[in-house]
Amino acid sequence: QVQVVESGGGLVQAGGSLRLSCAVSGRTFSNYAMGWFRQAPGKEREFVAAISRSGSTSYPDSVKGRFTISRDNAKNTVYLQMNSLKPEDTAVYYCAGKPLFRNEYDYWGQGIQVTVSS
Repeated sequence: QVQVVESGGGLVQAGGSLRLSCAVSGRTFSNYAMGWFRQAPGKEREFVAAISRSGSTSYPDSVKGRFTISRDNAKNTVYLQMNSLKPEDTAVYYCAGKPLFRNEYDYWGQGIQVTVSS
């Protein structure tokens, strides 16, 4: 059973920074592509960042240049560094893992709240 646990959320003022961490159990973390998603109240879940097994990254325009995803395979952990935060970044952030040969993210964390005050 793969477990995904996010940490590092909280309340920050606009313009500030937060770093989210996501710890994944199991011995095959290096085989997973990892992603971060978010969902604000009343809105659909949206893609925030992804990192492949080889370390390639992708971001939507809304966070490009402000957010950075990274991974540490030795620690089974993926990070999301969020800088220049805006009130519209307020949401519950979810970490997810996509196993090798899968097209969907199969493993999801419980989510963690990030609130950016204006």
